[in-house]
Amino acid sequence: MKKKILYLVFGISLLSMLGSLYFSEVMKLPPCVLCWYQRIFMYPIVFVTAVGILQKAQDIFAYILPLSIVGLLIASYHNLLYYGLIPESMAPCVSGISCTTKQIEWLGFITIPLLSLVSFALITISMIYMMRVSKK
Repeated sequence: MKKKILYLVFGISLLSMLGSLYFSEVMKLPPCVLCWYQRIFMYPIVFVTAVGILQKAQDIFAYILPLSIVGLLIASYHNLLYYGLIPESMAPCVSGISCTTKQIEWLGFITIPLLSLVSFALITISMIYMMRVSKK
């Protein structure tokens, strides 16, 4: 079961990394400051998970969970800003593109900050589950 969870986390993180690169490099959508912070925490998860799978690490959640929790917190803050639940004056975006700029909106509600939030939430939940299973 742990191996399946690691493959799931690897797939989510790889898709997130490739998706963010597609948005910025192919679609030419500039990332905001909070997007950069989220990338800082998502990209290593791809490589840490790959190494964990290859080495059959039993405690890999100890390395992935801190990255995913911090990323989840940043993504949550970004979504609160994006949807206007926190005033834009509290945004750290002082240069470049605003953190509340609507760049894509698929089906009327799927946005880049929401995609990041869902990815980090799924990874965090998976790692918490893996941690609990490992302690039994």
